[in-house]
Amino acid sequence: MSNAVEFHGIRRRFGAVAAVDDVSFSIAAGETVALLGPSGCGKTTILRIIAGFERPDHGMVSIGGRDVTALKPYERNVGLLFQHYALFPHMTVAENIAYGLRHRGTDKREIPDRVEEMLALVRLQGFGSRRPQQLSGGQQQRVALARALATRPGLVLLDEPLSALDAKLRQDLRAELKQVLAAVNSTAMVVTHDQEEAMSLGERVFLMQSGRIVQTGSPSEVYGCPGSRFAADFMGRANWIEARVTRRETGLAQAVSRSGLSLTVPHCDAEAIDICVRPENIVLSAADTSGPDGMVNSASGRILNVALLGATRQILVETSGGDQLLVMQANRVGDGLDPGKAVTIGFPVDACITLPAGNQAAASTSL
Repeated sequence: MSNAVEFHGIRRRFGAVAAVDDVSFSIAAGETVALLGPSGCGKTTILRIIAGFERPDHGMVSIGGRDVTALKPYERNVGLLFQHYALFPHMTVAENIAYGLRHRGTDKREIPDRVEEMLALVRLQGFGSRRPQQLSGGQQQRVALARALATRPGLVLLDEPLSALDAKLRQDLRAELKQVLAAVNSTAMVVTHDQEEAMSLGERVFLMQSGRIVQTGSPSEVYGCPGSRFAADFMGRANWIEARVTRRETGLAQAVSRSGLSLTVPHCDAEAIDICVRPENIVLSAADTSGPDGMVNSASGRILNVALLGATRQILVETSGGDQLLVMQANRVGDGLDPGKAVTIGFPVDACITLPAGNQAAASTSL
């Protein structure tokens, strides 16, 4: 499969700040990639360089096999969906969608059919005569997406596409957005700081830190096998246990935490290690029951707090050794797991992610 986008050794500085620091990657035709990272990590600068709004200080950008580094934005076949949609308030929905078609010299006789095709794609048939201010936030987002796709771009760039919406609507529109991109077989890059959005939309995730891409992989790979403590924390909630390896076996290691908890974990070459356990991988049971079955790693403790989150709940447990661990589980009414309750926790070996102690960041990655 050919590459739709290629970055070769891109650098971009703003004064003393390296916004993009020697980044290289490629995106395959038809692939959707999520560029994920905290504010100020350089992800929006990468998007702007691809779109042509920023010129790199060093390196080359190619789209569809063509060097576009020196080309202006309108000379690149790129569709843009901005964070706040940027719809023209004085134009109707149909006129907004047709805007790019007219400015690219599309035959006037073809434009109405293309506009209707786009309205059908985003499920807004019959809305063509309305103004943006007559639409909900979700409907405006779909109009902006239709406008971005109307010119049949070789690449679609989406800058925080759902961040202006409330939480419930964001969840609903994630699935819609993914379906629309799949329907047109677009190559797409989604820029976001939301790890759930990145994992739900991206076939691959590029995780950024301080101007560099520090890890890449499928959502399950980056979440389940983080290469650094930064990656583990940014991709979701994580419990951390500091420990020291006491013995190694084939593929496994025996370790003791600072609080004295004996653990069996996957092999790690380092002596001092940080162990990450995701909250959803911890099994919790009342202390007066048989406890978690088949769990190699277990400890007694007491519930400190319970936070209800609809269908799930977060339970904070303090072990007898003083470690505080967050547990995520389905919300079961009346099971007696309330603050103050004595409990037993357990988690299997394969729920443990082991990293050398102090491994805050991974090295830059070329993709």
